[in-house]
Amino acid sequence: MSPSVITAVDEIPRESSYLFRVLADDAETPEEAILVRFDDGEIACWRNECQHFTHIPLDKGSGATVRNGEIVCANHGAMFDKRSGECTFGPCEGAYLPDIDVTVENGSVQLTDERYEYVGDGPIDSGADLTSTSNVEF
Repeated sequence: MSPSVITAVDEIPRESSYLFRVLADDAETPEEAILVRFDDGEIACWRNECQHFTHIPLDKGSGATVRNGEIVCANHGAMFDKRSGECTFGPCEGAYLPDIDVTVENGSVQLTDERYEYVGDGPIDSGADLTSTSNVEF
């Protein structure tokens, strides 16, 4: 499968994330992924799911909060190093965000992970509200 252009590097916010959809080669429905940008021009790509409860997205459609080099889960306060994907604080400390391979070429971010096919920009419209209002776990 040839690389697919996702977006221009300049379209990725420095203090947030860029949300898009991919289809895994073993799946029937798309899933979400996020791009985060570093000051040195590098890009990381992660599946859009908190590792505490994987049905909770980090980016709910308006960009995940990125502070001091970490992606913040608005629901649980978990913090993930945006370069390594490791949870450095919160209920899933030590877990890692699942990565998706991308590369930057001529100012564009390209999906190079052979496990996925690029579907499009933006969130999956499921109509479900996945916001947790409780920190109580069952």
